[in-house]
Amino acid sequence: MAQLAGKTGHRQALLSFDVVKRYPGFTLECSGSLGEGITAIYGLSGSGKTTLLNCIAGLATPNEGVISLYGRPLYSSHDRVNVPPERRRFGYVFQESALFPNMTVLENVLYGYKLTPEDSRRVDPDHLVEMFGLASLLERGVSRLSGGERQRVALARALATSPELLLLDEPLSSLDVRFRGVIIQYLRQVRRELGTSMLYVTHSISEVLALASSALVLDAGRSVAHLRPTELAANPQLVALSDNDALENILEGAVSGEPDDDGLTRISIGRAELLAPSVEAAPGDTVTVAIRAADVIIALEESRSLSARNIVPAIVEETHALEGRALVYVDVGVRLAAEITLGSLRTLDLRPGRDVWLILKTAGIVVTGPATNAAGL
Repeated sequence: MAQLAGKTGHRQALLSFDVVKRYPGFTLECSGSLGEGITAIYGLSGSGKTTLLNCIAGLATPNEGVISLYGRPLYSSHDRVNVPPERRRFGYVFQESALFPNMTVLENVLYGYKLTPEDSRRVDPDHLVEMFGLASLLERGVSRLSGGERQRVALARALATSPELLLLDEPLSSLDVRFRGVIIQYLRQVRRELGTSMLYVTHSISEVLALASSALVLDAGRSVAHLRPTELAANPQLVALSDNDALENILEGAVSGEPDDDGLTRISIGRAELLAPSVEAAPGDTVTVAIRAADVIIALEESRSLSARNIVPAIVEETHALEGRALVYVDVGVRLAAEITLGSLRTLDLRPGRDVWLILKTAGIVVTGPATNAAGL
């Protein structure tokens, strides 16, 4: 197997695997040891991400190898062990939700719950209905749901089985870009409230940075790195395996006041207070804020003689010189990425610990309202 690069600390081992799966023209040969939390499985289309997820889930059988959960064998070609999918205690959210079309929303949510032994039930379906805002949809047929509503129901159905691990295969790929923030809010809430660990398949660095505590990188069926998301975004060779979308900061914030006379809403993110376009949310509501890394301007001195409304103090955490550009991570109470030129990195002499100011245009901040108010999602 390929040697994995990078370090992810000493978290408790959750899942270990070393598998080979052969198809005509493609072979997955992949190993890893993953801890609790949210691990992104990242790489280009065709790199083997979904094949690996299906082997872990039991939906595909490796030609050889081992898979274990907390040291318990799920698959071993040597010992002839192959635990069936329904006994692996995993939840699976597919790219296209894969709901049962002949069932209502409530019947979909309760399907897995009823199949779960009583002594293994740790998640209350009523809590899931409240968490995902499904109360008004329970009697609706799935054909009458929007794409975002389908994914919310799929998440609730998977979690109703009280899984030891939640597997997600590019759950945002079929959604309008403006709805990504809401689903990301839900996934953060699942991790925070239920403590559920996840394997999250994606080819978006922005999603990795927004959600994951570590990233397993696949290329041509091989595991080539296992590292922190910030290390991934700072590695030119690994960045080349992305979807080539612009790098975005997808952050969680809170509305801190009513819209002002100009129709702008004040959002708190860490220690920062930002003025953003108006959003349908009340003071105290949690919202998702998206800021392109290339739209973040860095200055060494505060200046109020600018048209930009957001001038925020920050501290440099890391700098990375890439091919033709530089990536700078700054601390504003949360970590935020800025993409600048190599010349600016040298001229400003940016280094860890340096105090700087961030300049953000209000029009460049995209705010998605609270998940609980996500009507039509």
